[in-house]
Amino acid sequence: MAETVDDLSAPLGQNTARRRRRLRLPFTATQALAVLLGLFLLAFAGFAIFNDDPLGGEPVAHIALPQGSANNAAAEKPPASSSAGPEQVAKAPASENASGEQKTITIIDGSSGARHDVVIPGEGPDKAQSDAAPAMTGIDPRLLEKSRYGMIPVVADGLKPFTVYAADADRAKAAKMPVVSIVIGGLGVGAAKTTDAIMKLPGAVTLAFTPYGADPGKLAERARAQRHEILLQIPMEPYDYPDNDPGPQTLLTTLGPEQNLDRLYWHLSRLQGYAGIANFMGARFVATDSVMQPILREAAKRGLGFFDDGAAPRSVASAIATAQAVPFGKGDLTIDAVPTSGEIDRALAKLEEIAKARGYAIGTASALPVSIERIGNWIKSLDGHGVMLVPLTTAMLKSKSS
Repeated sequence: MAETVDDLSAPLGQNTARRRRRLRLPFTATQALAVLLGLFLLAFAGFAIFNDDPLGGEPVAHIALPQGSANNAAAEKPPASSSAGPEQVAKAPASENASGEQKTITIIDGSSGARHDVVIPGEGPDKAQSDAAPAMTGIDPRLLEKSRYGMIPVVADGLKPFTVYAADADRAKAAKMPVVSIVIGGLGVGAAKTTDAIMKLPGAVTLAFTPYGADPGKLAERARAQRHEILLQIPMEPYDYPDNDPGPQTLLTTLGPEQNLDRLYWHLSRLQGYAGIANFMGARFVATDSVMQPILREAAKRGLGFFDDGAAPRSVASAIATAQAVPFGKGDLTIDAVPTSGEIDRALAKLEEIAKARGYAIGTASALPVSIERIGNWIKSLDGHGVMLVPLTTAMLKSKSS
């Protein structure tokens, strides 16, 4: 009979059961991890060597394009960002070719100036007309030309943007009495202040938009719907650049004409329906004849006026604009240089004096709430002072005739 073991009668602290023997692996956990890592690296190396994929596994999207569209896509591909870093830039926009003939454009590197040619197949007149669809209400599609960045102004059928997009004015009356123009600049970035300028000031006030902001074209369209004449401000190099940087794609005195023109095309494509362009900062640039010549020559070619804000005493814009037959205007004073009610009122009174002495005067201002308020009140009193408020284009034409 088997003997029964009574655990209660066993000596305290003694274990009569035989201890189980622990299983021991022939390798450690660290060694196992090293082997797995080695196998992974070996598999990756094999995939890289034997897999025929020149893109190295990079995601690829396949898009079906009509025959002959590949060159167009290459020529018109927009920059990855709006920064002024190195990028492929076009020497000139490729215009529509209704005859169906091929065209060649030169692509230029934005920093190095390296270039190569791209052939653009011709397209029929129906296709050209459909591609030139207006991006804003009231835009004449004939006055738009395709560039690699988008649609930009052009002269067509004897029509120029300067005359087509000029705001309505009684020019016969303006020719007989002193006139004043007000240009509110720096618009398009802050939607609230831009909306204040659009809605609180009469249509005879000209509004100048910078090319920046989420959707400057939408705000510009709203301004035109309220019968405002609009300008496009082009960022240009100031004397203290780059400490004082106007923004991406700034026109620089250190760049060649082709590179500055390409940057100009980028700005021109940001919105449509403007009668002219203006400097945004740029005291150094507008004082340098060699870089201003190509810009104003391009403005003349595209039927645009040029407005100099008057902040640079050594500006050569007036002389070049006259030589290039570009409609030109220059600011006489900055109304809100000191943004207080009293100083703004004094500046407006001085603007009246200039208009009465010379026949016309042009003032510039920003869209500060105090500026909008004081200018709005002053405009209401102009009729009693014998001075007429007119859009900038009307003052520019009167200054030319004077």
